[in-house]
Amino acid sequence: MTLRTLTPLLVSLLTGAPAALAQPAQKPAAQAPTTVQGAAPLPGQPNLLASGVPAIPPELRKRVLQYLESRSANLLDVSQDGKQVLISTRFADTNQLHVVEQPLGARSQLTFTPEPINTARFHPKDPNTLFFLQDVGGGEFFQVYRLDRRNGRSELLTDGKSRHEVLSLSDDGKWLAYGGTGRNGKDTDVYVAPMENPRQARRLTEAEGTWYPGHFSRDGSKLLITQFRAADDSDLHVVDVKTGERRQLTPKEGKGSIDEALFTPDGKSVYVVTDRYSDFSELYKLELDKAPSTTAPPSLTKSIRWNVEGIALSQDGKTLAVSVNEDGYSRLYLLDTKRGSLTPAEVPRGVMANMVFPRGRSDVLAYAITTSKSPADAYLLELRTKKSTRWTRSEVGGLDTGTFVEPELVRYKSTDNVEVPAFLYMPRERKGKVPVVIIFHGGPEGQSRPYLSTFTQFLAVELGMAVLVPNVRGSDGYGKAFRAMDDGVKREQSLADIGATLDYIASRPELEASRVGVYGGSYGGYMVLASAAFFPERIRAAVDVVGISSLPTFLQNTQAYRRDLRRAEYGDERQPEVRQVQERISPLNAVDRIKAALFVQQGANDPRVPQSEAEQIVKAVRARGADVWYLLALDEGHGFGKKANRDTITMATFLFLEKHLGAPAGTPGGAGK
Repeated sequence: MTLRTLTPLLVSLLTGAPAALAQPAQKPAAQAPTTVQGAAPLPGQPNLLASGVPAIPPELRKRVLQYLESRSANLLDVSQDGKQVLISTRFADTNQLHVVEQPLGARSQLTFTPEPINTARFHPKDPNTLFFLQDVGGGEFFQVYRLDRRNGRSELLTDGKSRHEVLSLSDDGKWLAYGGTGRNGKDTDVYVAPMENPRQARRLTEAEGTWYPGHFSRDGSKLLITQFRAADDSDLHVVDVKTGERRQLTPKEGKGSIDEALFTPDGKSVYVVTDRYSDFSELYKLELDKAPSTTAPPSLTKSIRWNVEGIALSQDGKTLAVSVNEDGYSRLYLLDTKRGSLTPAEVPRGVMANMVFPRGRSDVLAYAITTSKSPADAYLLELRTKKSTRWTRSEVGGLDTGTFVEPELVRYKSTDNVEVPAFLYMPRERKGKVPVVIIFHGGPEGQSRPYLSTFTQFLAVELGMAVLVPNVRGSDGYGKAFRAMDDGVKREQSLADIGATLDYIASRPELEASRVGVYGGSYGGYMVLASAAFFPERIRAAVDVVGISSLPTFLQNTQAYRRDLRRAEYGDERQPEVRQVQERISPLNAVDRIKAALFVQQGANDPRVPQSEAEQIVKAVRARGADVWYLLALDEGHGFGKKANRDTITMATFLFLEKHLGAPAGTPGGAGK
């Protein structure tokens, strides 16, 4: 996992309750939960407020049910001896911690809380002790907890009110580090605490901005720290854990990403993944006794012209596992650190989610991978034989995944000679042209990749719709020049990629360009609204999930701890010339052009894109006399982590898309069935 893709999710205790729980920002008691007229609780789900959303027909509910029962086994850690694999998976309403102790063995559940847990680590010396992050209601004010597996009790270790992220534990079992906003609520400092008494935390950084802890040296004396300003602008530092003395390892001149950084076993060098010296993120080795230099060190992955997305170092330091993102698919290589040779290792064709070497072994590598037809599962790769053993097999509601659709990787031209890569899912059985749903990723520095989406598969398999998933300019994975093409005021040019996507649909004879829907979350929600506002004649239905309706109001109202990070991407709305462009490309200012049917979905506790962004677009469109469906989850944040909520919202989305796009006669779910 890279720093720029960190999105930790999580509060209750296994037995009993902590002294204080992290609560999302609450609205004043006298204030109504929504400003949208007509919003009322759904029958049996008082936490979901709906306005304009019809009841789900029983026949649709029955068709969707199996697709809603998919789950993943998200690899979090491996015990020191490699005999216990820690995963996050869901058996009830939310993802919880489980341990697997043999290939395809039982998943023993460790936590039983109403809030999801997606970040956790074993104590390096004691697998009966775990540390994890968890929040309340999707508010992302994560707290650090310690779980004692012997009695099943969890203990709150942080203040219960400020925001914490990124857990790092030293191999010697002495130190715990994490990021936190406790000093002023705005800046993220690095905290370090003795693992024996983790409440005795102290700050290793007290500086403006966002600082994340990284890897500890093997003896626990040094800690790598990343100063994060933007996806393309980070610096790497090394800190003496006892004295707090900090030294910058990257040159002060220029800028680049810091995606991964690991100490060598002797603590004298650091493996770093960065795009500072190349258009792509490559792997380098920095010697700590040398001064930072603007001259590029030798690249250890120069033969691979794609982003290195993850690294893991064996305990003996002889093997470095290197995951590479090649056109959206993950490729695994094993680097002999002495010879510098890269050897490919066979893994399923898909997207790797994590890699971990057990702290006490060097002969096996744990990794997780998802494919377009299977959820994320954990595997152990035996380095000597290069053979993988599957440790988990996640269910997909009993469905025959052989009926699922493999995507086609396509490319098409946009303005400025930009080439847009995209994944196209075509229904297997079709007669005549089929409607299309475009799905835009978030970020904006995200990337759409070929992992399993039962949402996409239901559209293709059951509703007979094609699904086009583009990576427009500004997406990660195709070099830093491509990623920077939408920064600041250049975002206006990126809207041309929406038009290019629609032109591509029109060029395919099997696709129906007059029946196009758009779907997306977060920044993808902005792209949905922009599609409807700026290409009104070509969009029939639009589903905006926690999306941005006005760039200036979004920047003004997002949580303080992330405002400067977002200004680095979107531009500073306080500058008149920047704001002028932001206003021009904000869908809220072009509601009079929107013709598509609109469905807006929002979490009340969203710290990233606040509820006001959803409600101002709903009210503005309704003021024109147009109907809008609106769903607000009172116990969710930036997305929907609770199964009951997610199920209802997903079914309502399918109902909306089927109503406004329809499926052609003679296809699964179509009028001819």
